[in-house]
Amino acid sequence: MLNVNENEFFRECTLRLCGSLDVEKALHSFLTYVRQFIPANQAALNIYDQEAGVIEVVTMATISSGEITRWLIPLSEEARHMSSISPLPELLLINRVNEHPIFRHVRHLMDSSENSLLVVRLFVDGHRLGGLTLRARGHDRFNEHHLHLLSLLNRPVAITLSNYLRYRELKQLKDRLSDDNRYLRHQLNQALSAEVIGADFGLKEVFQMVRQIAPMPSSVLLLGETGTGKEVIAGAIHNLSPRRDGPFIKVNCGAIPNTLIDSELFGHEKGAFTGALSQRHGRFEMADCGTIFLDEIGEMPPDAQLRLLRVLQDKEVVRVGGTQTIKVDVRVIAATHQDIEDMATKGMFRKDLFFMLNVFPIKIPPLRERIHDIPALVHHFLEEKTRELRISFIPKLAPDALSQLSSYLWPGNVRELENVIERALILSHGEPLSFAGLVTNKILEGPSLLHQSSQPMTLDDINAVHIKNVLLMTGGKIHGRDGAANLLGINPSTLRARMEKLGIKYRRKETMISVTRWENEEALE
Repeated sequence: MLNVNENEFFRECTLRLCGSLDVEKALHSFLTYVRQFIPANQAALNIYDQEAGVIEVVTMATISSGEITRWLIPLSEEARHMSSISPLPELLLINRVNEHPIFRHVRHLMDSSENSLLVVRLFVDGHRLGGLTLRARGHDRFNEHHLHLLSLLNRPVAITLSNYLRYRELKQLKDRLSDDNRYLRHQLNQALSAEVIGADFGLKEVFQMVRQIAPMPSSVLLLGETGTGKEVIAGAIHNLSPRRDGPFIKVNCGAIPNTLIDSELFGHEKGAFTGALSQRHGRFEMADCGTIFLDEIGEMPPDAQLRLLRVLQDKEVVRVGGTQTIKVDVRVIAATHQDIEDMATKGMFRKDLFFMLNVFPIKIPPLRERIHDIPALVHHFLEEKTRELRISFIPKLAPDALSQLSSYLWPGNVRELENVIERALILSHGEPLSFAGLVTNKILEGPSLLHQSSQPMTLDDINAVHIKNVLLMTGGKIHGRDGAANLLGINPSTLRARMEKLGIKYRRKETMISVTRWENEEALE
C-alpha cells in the first residue's frame, strides 16, 4: 500500500476536477492521476432522478479519453423499492457487483459481470445530486484504504458535477434562445418582405437596385422624404443579403443626445463616466456580422461623424473609457430626408464621410409619385390596424374612398397614410370608411404644372388626367367591383369608348399598366 500524502492528494484531484469547463477532460485528467493510488479503469459522473427512477451518466472517462454522454440507466422496480426502504450510505465499496442487491440489476450494462465498484454519492444542500463511480474489472479490486481516499473528494466532486449541470442548463437555454432568435428573425424577415408594398409597381426601380446591391458588402445611402419607408427598404436589403441571419440594428441618430451618441454607438467601460455602472456594448458591437441602419444620419454631430468615419475605415471600435480595439464586421446602411450632398458642400456634413456612405445611393420616391400603390397600402394597413385595434372585422371602403385618397398630395407619405387609415378606423363605428375630411389637394393638376403652361385645361384634359389617376389606382383593372369603371360610376364599355376618344391607349388582353402622368402617348397595358 502506497504511503499517500492526503493533503497533496486532495489538492491534485481538486485541481484536475475543477481545472476545466470541459468536464470530460477534467474527469479524464482526474482518472489519470488517481490511478496511481486507486486501481480504477473507468470513472463516471452521474445524476439521479428519483421520481423517474433513472440514473443518467453525464460523462465518462477511461484510461485513453473522456467523453460527454447521455446514458440513461432505468432502475428496476425492485431496485427502486430496495433503495427507498434502506437508503444507501454516502460511500459504497462493492467488490462483487453481481452479488449486490441493487447494483446486480444493472450489471448487464457493463462489459463484464466481474466488476468492482467504488461509489461516492453526492449531496448539495441536503439533496441527492448524483454520484461518482470508479470501476475496475475483476473481483476484490478495491479496499477500505481506497474508499477512504475517495471519501476525501466528496466536496470537489460535488462542485464539479454541480458546475457541469449549471453549464449544461445555460447551454440549453442559450441554444433555445438561439432557436428563438432564428425563428423571430425569420418572422421579422417575412414581415419586412411583406411590408414592401409596391415592389412591383411604384417601387419597382428601387427594388431592382435593392436586389442589385443586397448581395454586396458595400454601404448604402437611402434618400427620400420623411415617411417614405426608408427603414423598410433597409430591412429588405438586409433580408436579401448574406447577412440575413445576423442582427439588424436600428439607430435613430437624431434621437440620441450629443453627449450619449458615442456610448450608444461604440459602447463604454464601467466607470467611464458618471452613471456608467457596468460595461456596455455599443450598437456596432451588437451589429457584428450583421447590418446597422443609421437613420437620419444628417443629424449626427460633427465629432461623432469623425469617429464613425474611423470605424468605417478601420472596421474597429474603442469603447468610451477603454483602450482595447474591438474588430467589427458590420454593413452600414444610412438614411436621411435631407439634401446631404448639399450639406457636405456647405460644410454642414463631413465630405469624406459623405463619400464613404454614398457608395450606392437609392432615392425612394414620395407617395404622390406612386399613387397606384395606394390600394395595396390601404389593404395592408386595414388588416394591420384592425388587428392592433382589436376590431373584429375589416370595414368596407366607401365607393369614393380610394378616389379621395388618390387625390391627396400626402406630404407625410406612407406614414401619413397609415395614420389616416388608423384614424378612420377609430371613427368609423362599423360604417364604410370615407376620407372626405382630407385636404383635397390634387395629385395631378394637369399638364400646366409640368409644362408651366398658363393656359387653362380643357374638360377633355381634366377627364384624361382623372381617368389615368383612377387606372393607376386600380392597377389597370377596368371592370369589376374594384375596377376603374365602378369607381368612376360608369359602364365599362363607356369608359373604354371615352379612353379611346381621349387618346388613352390600352390593350384589352393585358391587366397591368404602365402610365406616365402627363402625356397622352403613354402605353396602358
